[in-house]
Amino acid sequence: MSRTIKFAKAGGPDVLEFIEAEVPAPGPREVRIRVKAIGINRAESMWRNDKYVERVRFPAGLGYEAAGIVDAAGKDAADFAVGDAVSTIPAFSLSQYSTYGEVILAPLHAVVKHPQSLSFVEAASVWMMFLTAYGALIFDAQANKGDFVIIPAASSSVGLAAIQLANYAGATPIALTRTSEKKSRLHEAGAAHVIATQEQDMVAEVMRITNGNGARVAFDPVGGPDFPKLISALADQGIAYIYGALSEGDTPIPALEMIRKMPTLKGYSIRLVVGDEARRKVAVEYVVGGLASGALKPVIDRTFKFDDIVEAHRYLESSEQFGKIVVTL
Repeated sequence: MSRTIKFAKAGGPDVLEFIEAEVPAPGPREVRIRVKAIGINRAESMWRNDKYVERVRFPAGLGYEAAGIVDAAGKDAADFAVGDAVSTIPAFSLSQYSTYGEVILAPLHAVVKHPQSLSFVEAASVWMMFLTAYGALIFDAQANKGDFVIIPAASSSVGLAAIQLANYAGATPIALTRTSEKKSRLHEAGAAHVIATQEQDMVAEVMRITNGNGARVAFDPVGGPDFPKLISALADQGIAYIYGALSEGDTPIPALEMIRKMPTLKGYSIRLVVGDEARRKVAVEYVVGGLASGALKPVIDRTFKFDDIVEAHRYLESSEQFGKIVVTL
């Protein structure tokens, strides 16, 4: 038997419940994992509220990331043995698998032997943050030396990963944060430039930093009424990715600015890389290489105990964190 988190209706953190459930033996292309740590993501808050990219079927589990020890492996999972230290990458539907549990099943394609240098807490945190940023900045935009990359919500786990990946690729990250409170920490995290958007004119600052040329890439999880400012801050024929909807307002498209600058505007999801076997393999190898070299390193804001999962979700939605929230078992 395993304690697992389920929810029977959409709502706030209080809808999360502990359920005792028997976890079956893994199927042919599955691995069973005794969980040591769980990474908490904004996508799971959206899923809990039934405001995600797929609709929830109740009762539902949740969770994309976990790290732990292989407890059993299916007959086609020859690369894994009982006792292996592994972690999961977010390459499955939450309607089929979930990671919030003491013992979980995971599909073979979403299980990796993480670098031995990582603790379980770190291993539970790396894949959503780095693969999300990798898919847009490295795989698609091919950010490189000379490029400027605007990163809104820069103190989020994905934002911090984007800063590191931009630096790793030789590009220059411009971090956006609402106030000056987190400025020094963002510089310490690798941001070459930090703009406090409630205190400074973001477009003017980007133009100053880029000598009037604008940034080639913007990587935005916010959207909302201020989105047109990102388009104005882009270089001619730049690229704006929108991969989240943290703002509750509508996201307008500035038609004349789009015509003037001819940017590419892309809706983006991590599925671009994790949904394809070949792309997923290359992405994982890229991140592992960055972790091994020290160029990439997860930033952990705070850990919670599994019993405090509701409090972990409340903290997630406070937007006070700097980096990743992880739950330990």
